[in-house]
Amino acid sequence: MERQRFINKANEAEYINLYRDTQPGQNVYFNGFGEPPTLVFRADFDDIEFNRNRQKNRRLVKGRFAGGNIGWIMEEDLELFASLYRKPLTKPTVEQLRILDLIEREGPLNIRLIKEETGLLVKQITPALHRLQEAFLIYEDQYDGGWDRGWLKFSEMFPEMRIDRYTRLEALKIVLKRFAYRIVWFDTAMAKSFYKIPEKEIKASVGELESEGALIARSSGYMLKSDEDLLEYYTPKTINRVYAIHRNDFIYKAHEHILKDMAKKMVKGLEYDCEPLQYLLIDGEFHGASVGRFRQGPYDLNDIVCDLPNAESRKDEIIEAVRSVNYGKSPRRFMGKDI
Repeated sequence: MERQRFINKANEAEYINLYRDTQPGQNVYFNGFGEPPTLVFRADFDDIEFNRNRQKNRRLVKGRFAGGNIGWIMEEDLELFASLYRKPLTKPTVEQLRILDLIEREGPLNIRLIKEETGLLVKQITPALHRLQEAFLIYEDQYDGGWDRGWLKFSEMFPEMRIDRYTRLEALKIVLKRFAYRIVWFDTAMAKSFYKIPEKEIKASVGELESEGALIARSSGYMLKSDEDLLEYYTPKTINRVYAIHRNDFIYKAHEHILKDMAKKMVKGLEYDCEPLQYLLIDGEFHGASVGRFRQGPYDLNDIVCDLPNAESRKDEIIEAVRSVNYGKSPRRFMGKDI
């Protein structure tokens, strides 16, 4: 909780380091369309506005990482993440080649102009653009919240950038050390959950880091060797707080494979919509979720499920934490009972 700045909020300098270690950055799940990325609850300033300015100055750049998902990377780390996630275009389609040739000749172009020039449908253009983006052949220049952004050659936008500067293994070793610093203890399933990299590759990287003395094995997982002495004499700070964590958050993504199963067990048998909307981080541990249905605008907040033995005694605190991230809207139920 300290390393991720849930206890002592980060100032701007600390935030930049935190953001670097938890990349790719994402906006709030399902209601952050067009919004800058954010590290909710962790900054002592408005980090959405801070990152909006970083977008405008191209200090945060957009790409497709971690399973093809949109993410925002600090410009100085773009080579690192390109080396980690680039999917070379080995079998291009006719549509991909037509669009790439057009952008190389006449870009930047938006989707409307690409449609006019090629006669292709939007449903053909969009997946082709995304695939070219994954290959780091083109760049989507979204520097604000506007929807009408231009697409141009990646090498034109970043002429000095070497997208093959690192091998994938080298890049993975770098990000895993950052991951280990912020998460403190992890296993390879957690790293796979966050980075969407095959576990076989993660195990190979961890093995090298262990042989180099950067990581040590502990309790079926790993931690930084430099943290071993620290934790021997460390006294944890207490945290008495409820956070409702959205599903693009770094701490959720690292535990996604565990939390999905937890929520599935908690909502079993419920007859109303009960998709997890936010997950409840209570005193530094996950203990439940707000559930319902995602909508454009306020979500359907049908219930709060929780496995705390004393959940009723903290009912008001838990409900308020959920309300605070849902524009003041209250859930209909608490642990199955109407409110």
